[in-house]
Amino acid sequence: MRPIIQSKKLQNVRYDVRGPILVEAQRLESEGHDILKLNIGNTAPFGFRAPESIVANMVHNLQDSQGYSDSKGIWPARTAVAHYYQSHGLRDTTVEDVIIGNGVSELITMVLQAFTDDGNEILVPAPDYPLWTGAVSLAGGTPVHYRCDESNGWNPDLEDIESKITENTYALVIINPNNPTGAVYSEETVKALVDIARRHELVVMADEIYEKIIYDDAVHHHAATFAGDDVLCLTFSGLSKAYRVCGYRAGWVMISGPKHIAEDFLEGLTLLANMRMCANVPAQHAIQTALGGYQSIDDLVAPGGRMYEQIKLASGLLNDIPGVSCVEPRGALYCFPRLDPEVYPIEDDQEFVLDLLRSKKILVTHGTGFNWFEPDHFRLVTLPDSEILTEAIGRIADHLATLR
Repeated sequence: MRPIIQSKKLQNVRYDVRGPILVEAQRLESEGHDILKLNIGNTAPFGFRAPESIVANMVHNLQDSQGYSDSKGIWPARTAVAHYYQSHGLRDTTVEDVIIGNGVSELITMVLQAFTDDGNEILVPAPDYPLWTGAVSLAGGTPVHYRCDESNGWNPDLEDIESKITENTYALVIINPNNPTGAVYSEETVKALVDIARRHELVVMADEIYEKIIYDDAVHHHAATFAGDDVLCLTFSGLSKAYRVCGYRAGWVMISGPKHIAEDFLEGLTLLANMRMCANVPAQHAIQTALGGYQSIDDLVAPGGRMYEQIKLASGLLNDIPGVSCVEPRGALYCFPRLDPEVYPIEDDQEFVLDLLRSKKILVTHGTGFNWFEPDHFRLVTLPDSEILTEAIGRIADHLATLR
């Protein structure tokens, strides 16, 4: 019989956050082992609950959520998103500039399918959230990774970006605050990134899902603020992280800039929105309440708050391990430590995290899974409480001691 194989379109698509290592973790669980999963930023399993007002509003509207909504989203949700960006200086934002999706992940895929032709090059940061690289490849494009500089707080290397722009380059992806590094870009850096897009007539795709999860004196700057009316900017955000409702799948993309030159692209994006009928309707009712109500995330990311204290604890404990260095995250929910190759001559970082999983029952993600260039990093989620984090990093330290 003719073998049934996967599409060749998947040849360069990877998503190692939930890849072969998770499969091994599930096998170990089936044998009765308890696995501490620090591979994915899923808030609920670690005791971070959604604000009661968001849940109540969604439940209240369940009876009215049984049918399809407008393919771009319900009017109150889109209005709330538009008002949110208006209040952040983007005063020309209208309801028509907003599309609601089943989380940012779906919208990234939709946008790239509507935008990308075979061979188009899209600039993506390294390290990146791997969905971006995979979605570019799946759409037929070529992801071109620009380096973020660990010695400079994981800020994008602007010269490296410039050197990688060709006549086939069409867009620049900005992930700020960054997953996996926790970098939060300064106003100067965001302006410089947008200026590169302006000079080379690139579309900016700004992934800002962690915009409210920032620490100490870090300030988040929307890329769209600096794009003006001459750079098309697609801003992605949503409720998953800041409002602790990952499973609700409520996200949006906001389009700003010279929309008159993008009418054909936007028509294609609307077509894809229509084809998937609509986003999850009950969760759309949570958006207006979330954006308009008390911002409980502020307490969690302030000194004394769980997210703040846990990310500080994790980065400190990692830096205490011989041969390990971790740039202190300024945002998001992760640490991305480096293993000194002189101390830990690791050639295959996927094998390293598999060995860690089998020996210490800790599940993390290897750095090359985020399209980093060398096998010398891994990503650790900082969502467990302080006691569990301390235990987990202690186990990692014990494992590394066997490698030194």
